[in-house]
Amino acid sequence: MNNIQIAIWGFGAMGAGMAGMLGKKTGVDIAAVCDIHPDRIGKSVGEVLGMDRWTDVIVESDIEKALSGKNIDLCLLATDSFTKGAYPKLKILMEKGINVITTAEEMAYPKAQQPKLAHEIDEIARANGVTVLGTGINPGLIMDLLVICLTGCMEEVTHIEARRVNSLSPFGITVMEEQGVGITEDEFNKRVLQKSMAGHVGFSESINMIADAIGWKLERFEQQMKPILTTIDRKSPYGFAAAGNLAGINMTGQGYINGEVKIDMIHPQQIEPEMEGTHTGDYITLKGSPPVNMAITPEVDGGIGTIAMCVNMIPHVINANAGLKTMIDLPVPRAIMGDMRDLID
Repeated sequence: MNNIQIAIWGFGAMGAGMAGMLGKKTGVDIAAVCDIHPDRIGKSVGEVLGMDRWTDVIVESDIEKALSGKNIDLCLLATDSFTKGAYPKLKILMEKGINVITTAEEMAYPKAQQPKLAHEIDEIARANGVTVLGTGINPGLIMDLLVICLTGCMEEVTHIEARRVNSLSPFGITVMEEQGVGITEDEFNKRVLQKSMAGHVGFSESINMIADAIGWKLERFEQQMKPILTTIDRKSPYGFAAAGNLAGINMTGQGYINGEVKIDMIHPQQIEPEMEGTHTGDYITLKGSPPVNMAITPEVDGGIGTIAMCVNMIPHVINANAGLKTMIDLPVPRAIMGDMRDLID
């Protein structure tokens, strides 16, 4: 059996990280890469990553050129956070008969905010015999799929709280911009009023996924955001926050069922949180019978976690029936330590 052939569209922190992980795996090859950063265009994947493998695969700025003459099984799409932004790229890939895993947060459960686009993506995927999945560490696992799994041991669920205190430091420029890293508090307030401050993307998706999975009828969704101001200069690989400016955002969200809050989301995230004494962690509290309390400290690394979720879901997406899928539609994620081809049906 030939190696699984992978394309990567978007070769920043996440895309390059996925390539690095694939370089450690058996039964899979990177066959094409597309990226618009001038420092990467024209270089080989091996040169960009500093490794001996895939030295003949050149980073192209045009997806058509990157895919030309290649028989691609699946594309890892790491360019957008929103369904509307990802859609044109998804359409190109689907119509070429290529399965897709995307890091776009809204794509983890796109019908939550973009039901029409979700339906259209599903139809195009089915028509072309391919599967599309949005996943990552969050949304995709920590504050939704893991919550859902833990309810499996309960007779009754009366309230759900998911809290993730994490570091933004591993993430790239797009996330830094969405989280307002480095901007002033006045600029933050201005963007909030203009509704141009993204903050964490995914609460609506996570809450809707949980509610649908356990049979709660979600009445409404709300979310809030507050700035996390640093008192010292903080620097990460892709972000910088001077003292007095934003190191990140504290996001909270609620899902209402039968007039009361049944799902609570709490998610403060910032670059280099330890510099001011914030310790990271993931916490799930489920009230009901029996009550369930889970704590992971420190947090599951967001960068490595997102990279691994996407790579480890490759065989499950290839095996799946055609259409738009979510993490509650596919087998549970797990590390792949053997030959990836052995998991292909």
